Amino acid sequence: MDIVSALRAFLRVAETGSFSAAAIDLDLTQPAVSRQVSALEGHLNTRLLHRSTNALALTVEGEQMIAMALKVVEAVDALNEATCAEATTVSGRVRLTLPAPLGLYVSERLAGLLDRHAGLSVELIFRDEPSDLIGDGIDLEVRLGPVSDCNLMCRRIGWTTAFLVAAPSYVERRGMPETPDDVGGHDCICYSRAGDLRSWTFSNGSDETSVRIAPRLIANNAVAVHRAVLAGGGLAVLSHILACADIEVGRLINVMPDFPPARLPINVVYPSRKNLPLRVRTVLDFLVQTVREDPLMVSSLGP
Repeated sequence: MDIVSALRAFLRVAETGSFSAAAIDLDLTQPAVSRQVSALEGHLNTRLLHRSTNALALTVEGEQMIAMALKVVEAVDALNEATCAEATTVSGRVRLTLPAPLGLYVSERLAGLLDRHAGLSVELIFRDEPSDLIGDGIDLEVRLGPVSDCNLMCRRIGWTTAFLVAAPSYVERRGMPETPDDVGGHDCICYSRAGDLRSWTFSNGSDETSVRIAPRLIANNAVAVHRAVLAGGGLAVLSHILACADIEVGRLINVMPDFPPARLPINVVYPSRKNLPLRVRTVLDFLVQTVREDPLMVSSLGP
């Protein structure tokens, strides 16, 4: 039973004093209105109307029900109005989680989106491990690598690009690895985002090679890894978002350019495609476009 529709029918019958008049107002048949009111009485286990051949009258319970029924119907109407307004206006808060490097990249580009939508707000949460989206109230989450949770909607929006890097001071002290086989003998700084902390995977464009490492330093945040490698602490795999500017000016060296780290898919996950609010769709579209603007993340470069 649609209890809101049944309450509307009951209120209209009470106002007009007639099932037939209520049916005309509600654009229903008289039997349909009668069934709705009877169903409501059955649901509440209470008679709301005295019926006779020539007249209708409210019972005491029916009179008491009118005020409560009006509150329910008015609340539903207000909710519908708010939803319709949101359907045409981008407003409200979107909670977005993403790894730190991509979070830095996105945060520099959010001003334009927020300027276009005065009622929109975005809460950025830098998080490297998967969230409980529903439990944590997360609208969208960017995850790197395969997504195994089949209960989530998943949209691939690009691919990572990373470099194996070291500070010049480290290379002067320990030498330059030439091939993946050389990496295992070096001091390694490991970003513990996910996966096996004891190996790194490199690709020459056709084949992938995994090498065993013994990390001297492990951090759960890529920015901390970036700081440590700049200080000469060892080799590290860094996102191009963090590494490119330092490579260009010589603060970091791109180690083994012929064997770059293997690329990972960039995925956006969210609980459901059904009835996705406009505020969330707007931020999702912004993420897709923002990633596509970086040539090192476009999907066409992926394997």
